[in-house]
Amino acid sequence: MINSKVESALNDQIRKELYSSYLYLSMAASFASQSLNGFAHWMQVQANEETKHGMKIYAHLNLRGGKIVLQQIDAPPSNWKSAREMFEQAYQHEQMVTASINKIVEVARAEKDNATEAFLQWFVNEQVEEEASTYEITQKLQLMGDSTPALVMMDAELGRRASSG
Repeated sequence: MINSKVESALNDQIRKELYSSYLYLSMAASFASQSLNGFAHWMQVQANEETKHGMKIYAHLNLRGGKIVLQQIDAPPSNWKSAREMFEQAYQHEQMVTASINKIVEVARAEKDNATEAFLQWFVNEQVEEEASTYEITQKLQLMGDSTPALVMMDAELGRRASSG
């Protein structure tokens, strides 16, 4: 049976992962409304990944005999000034998720829940990739400034992101 502190932290992380999915889906909708379909595709793929992350934690809790308590998911923002602002927010959001995962690792370690600590290492590694990809796009958008041709080129590039399996 999983420790109650670990169980609570994992339930909260499910909420955070599903909120992440909502956030990226909202960003996808915003990009689509601007006919930036490559950006929209990138965000849709990201939203799907976040849902899978939440379900991965859900499955772990089930496997360990924990009680899953789904929590309310807040509505994400729906208006941004620019693609750059969206990706800056995405990068900041990924940093928050990283901090949250790290905190759960600490809880698992303190409660001597080796199975959950080992399980969370996948998320620790995944967050390195999540932060790196959103940071790289943020940096490119900063370099582009207000260049419409560069934005269109980047839209095409982001549209080539492979959908997650």
